[in-house]
Amino acid sequence: MATIRERAEAGLAWTVVRLPHPLARLVAGRPIRVDGQELDVQVQIALRLEKLIGGFKPRPVSEARALRRSEARAFSGPRIELARVEAMEVPGPAGPIRARRYVPHGVQDPAPLVVYFHGGGHVVGDLDTHDQSCRFLAREIPAPLIAIEYRCAPDDRFPAAVDDALAAFRWAHANAAELGVDPDRIAVAGDSAGGNLAAAVAQLAAADGGPAPAFQALIYPVCDYSRKRRSYELFAEGFFLTSAEMDWYRDHYFASADDRSDPRASPILGEDLSGVPPAHIVTAGFDPLRDEAEDYGGRLREAGVPVTLRRESDLVHGFINAVGLGGRSAEAGRTIAAEIAAGLTAGERDHSLG
Repeated sequence: MATIRERAEAGLAWTVVRLPHPLARLVAGRPIRVDGQELDVQVQIALRLEKLIGGFKPRPVSEARALRRSEARAFSGPRIELARVEAMEVPGPAGPIRARRYVPHGVQDPAPLVVYFHGGGHVVGDLDTHDQSCRFLAREIPAPLIAIEYRCAPDDRFPAAVDDALAAFRWAHANAAELGVDPDRIAVAGDSAGGNLAAAVAQLAAADGGPAPAFQALIYPVCDYSRKRRSYELFAEGFFLTSAEMDWYRDHYFASADDRSDPRASPILGEDLSGVPPAHIVTAGFDPLRDEAEDYGGRLREAGVPVTLRRESDLVHGFINAVGLGGRSAEAGRTIAAEIAAGLTAGERDHSLG
């Protein structure tokens, strides 16, 4: 149950995105421009609210997780209702994996399916922090979506999360009939750390010769833990995700520095990308991860993989968690949903031709 403070923060966030633009600009102050991009005015105000909630500083993992859940409640907006939302478990390499199945209205079997991996730096996210964004995507695609609560660090370090993510995809494919979905139209998707896992699953599934996703949707994904690019300098702090926060996640996720160059951790370092499924990659303009994700899109294109690459130049990392508020985040979220729907429809056409 939300606290009084969380309800107040949620109400303020709801008000911010509905301010008329002239009033929002008055509240926000002068426009923020970096690298030829101008930050969305509502996002500019929301960043002030985020600082009031707490912002990033090194803290115990339990406190960081509690803060992330609080932020999620503040920016989620009114809960999106679907036909069914069901708790479930998926068999994993270290035991059952918690999952949640979202079924929108009007879906008929056999439907496409999205297997979704939440963000949170492989440390702080869970099913609840991304509940609203999963509801939104399931409704907007529309298609059933299964969110996976993979093992997180530091309790379970790399490659535990990758192993869980791959096992979840394989389980979904093997149990497609029971789930009422088309095994040839299963996409993997995720945001941030979850986008990292979706990219890793796409590569691993393609490499082992078994069932592979029909499509991958990577939302401002982590693509290279081995080095930092220019966007880390441009957006080191002040735009929700900071460079210091990424360092904190990295240090919790890996037991060894050598693991950062493993392609399962840094998908951009994969040697042969030619067989991975078509991809949609979306980046946020004001995001330390922007450049590595766009570079990964370039590598996929060079390997002959169909890629749509879109930069939401006025948004920050984490916007998928604010889609329930409307505004620019929801607009960007609907574009992501449309790309997933198109990718899965293409898979249906290809299957029918076969």
